Amino acid sequence: MLQRLRDFFKPSPPPKLPAVPPGTRYYAIGDIHGRLDLYEALIGAIETEIAQAPEYDHHVIVLGDLVDRGPDSAGVVERTRIWQQTGNVQVLAGNHEEMFLTAFTKPEALRHFLKHGGTETVLSYGLSRKQLATMDLDEIFARLPEIVPQSVRDYIAGFETMVRTGDYVFVHAGVDPARTLADQQRSDLLWIRERFLNHVGPLEKVVVHGHTIFETVMDCGNRIGIDTGAFRSGVLTALVLEGDRRRVLQARAAQGESPAVFHGDRPH
Repeated sequence: MLQRLRDFFKPSPPPKLPAVPPGTRYYAIGDIHGRLDLYEALIGAIETEIAQAPEYDHHVIVLGDLVDRGPDSAGVVERTRIWQQTGNVQVLAGNHEEMFLTAFTKPEALRHFLKHGGTETVLSYGLSRKQLATMDLDEIFARLPEIVPQSVRDYIAGFETMVRTGDYVFVHAGVDPARTLADQQRSDLLWIRERFLNHVGPLEKVVVHGHTIFETVMDCGNRIGIDTGAFRSGVLTALVLEGDRRRVLQARAAQGESPAVFHGDRPH
């Protein structure tokens, strides 16, 4: 009887924290948007950590929106392709990759793309601002396949939409809370916002996502947003997951300065 009373009043064990599989370390990189300088700095820091911890099975997941808005989308795409050849790197499609590829299908899609950051992407593939200013929409549409090789378009078209591991799932924008992970629609994985961001209940897995800009890493329990607006803030974030532990790496650059990488504790 006395033992039963002790057991009744004994504190409950702490809840199990979300975790990645034992022996693995995951790096999730938020929206890059053409900031090759920040991306290179973050790659350097990640590669240094990988070299210093050979006991881990390392994985890198780039959460999409490599292109648009920043100054060197072409460089970011090429750097990612090279990184995939040497490391365990997976790349997710973002809504800006979708807009980029759709821009090759009809002039009106190109117009939409140019208005939402695509102008900087087109410039990064070799057109000058002076050339662009003298061309009408149909001329740009005709020139686009010439400056962006088919091999680049095929590479971008092969980006994934979701990666699952342990208690986490990685996507670009978020998930539809009303659907299972197996039943998600591509449009939601790349574009969803309010229905996902406003959901306060548990999800099938903790969702690590980009797409929506926050000043700091936004850990809401059921989701973690890591898009810190690199193209305008000068801060590119990577979330690092090891077992049930979380920390952040951030490449930061003030205007006119070279990027530096900062190591942070568990996001909050």
